[in-house]
Amino acid sequence: MRSLLRLLVLGLCIAGLVFGAVGARPAFALTSDQDLVAEVWRIVNRAYVDETFNHQNWWFIRQRALKRNFATHEDAYDAIREMLANLDDPYTRLLPPDQYHSLQTNTAGELTGVGLQITKDDDPGWLRVIAPIEGSPAEQVGLQPKDLILSIDGTATTDLSLDEAAAKMRGLRGTTVMLEVRSDQETTSRQVMLTRDVITLNPVYAQMDVTPGGQLVGYMRLSQFNGNAAESVAGAIRDLADQGAEGFILDLRNNPGGLLQAGIEIARLWLPEGTIVYTVNRQGILDSFEAFGHALTDAPLVVLVNEGTASASEILAGALQDNGRAKLVGSTTFGKGLIQSLFDLPDGAGLAVTVAKYETPDHHDINRLGITPDRLVKGVPLNRDTIATEADPQYQAALEMLSQSPVVVAEVP
Repeated sequence: MRSLLRLLVLGLCIAGLVFGAVGARPAFALTSDQDLVAEVWRIVNRAYVDETFNHQNWWFIRQRALKRNFATHEDAYDAIREMLANLDDPYTRLLPPDQYHSLQTNTAGELTGVGLQITKDDDPGWLRVIAPIEGSPAEQVGLQPKDLILSIDGTATTDLSLDEAAAKMRGLRGTTVMLEVRSDQETTSRQVMLTRDVITLNPVYAQMDVTPGGQLVGYMRLSQFNGNAAESVAGAIRDLADQGAEGFILDLRNNPGGLLQAGIEIARLWLPEGTIVYTVNRQGILDSFEAFGHALTDAPLVVLVNEGTASASEILAGALQDNGRAKLVGSTTFGKGLIQSLFDLPDGAGLAVTVAKYETPDHHDINRLGITPDRLVKGVPLNRDTIATEADPQYQAALEMLSQSPVVVAEVP
């Protein structure tokens, strides 16, 4: 198995990422701006998942871009954006230095803004909410997965890239941003004012509960796969097992992803062996990540999922379902199965390129399809105080399922 270094699933645009180096420079002389454009072209030419490049003549696109006059460095960025737009892939994109730095900061576990995970609809190009971050301003005003964001401070989101939209929603703590929002069930939009805040991405919340049959259950809610997630989940498993947990509920609802490596490490906490995920590049070559026999517990496990469960969350849910380790309860997941690589550019910018897709252990391609739970249970609007309570029908269904399962006492090394 070949390793994909520093794989990520982006918070703001849920996808796996791997950092790489750029190719060699051409022998002929180029200006620094032309060289940047050519370098971006070479990276995409070598790594992009679709070898037809969206049925475009990729060499012709390069020649056309290099013939442009670059009066400023921003002109080179515009040429790169226009070149990448031919791929019709919102996840393959240029990240100017400030956005690239922000991405690296966010995956480390801190964020300033409104706390929304977003994606881009194909047509007409509005933003769609994947999930609000728990405890964020977005959650507090009631934004829900799959809500449409039509404008940000009066600017139509059809005119913004994912990263431009994210940049407009970020800002200093205490400042405000106005979103025009519409849910799938509404025919008219509404204006929502959010006050930006510093958002602490504490990935795990844990508590003890009891099934209708009287078994002790350890409940864990995982909000994001950041750099602390695997260690936090491992600690929660041990603590709950020490308190006598006879089964577990892992809540991945509204978890939009994060670091893919964290998802793989968390799968290994539950799986003693088996494939976790396959990756498929444009040659059709499969890489795989495996469990190694070091699971912390073999107690019964139910995983809660919904339409806000995306990317790394879907990898984890699919691994546990396909290996027969857990039952899934809730609604069909988001359906995000593409992997990006991040490449450093010489001027401090970054380039995200879709290089592969992933498949579950049973080779299900979930991109745009999602994962169907073993038990479909319709969710209801919840807030922080009603999640995992009697007001939460998906959680109650998970407790009921555990009460009907043969209980195996948790074994923690």
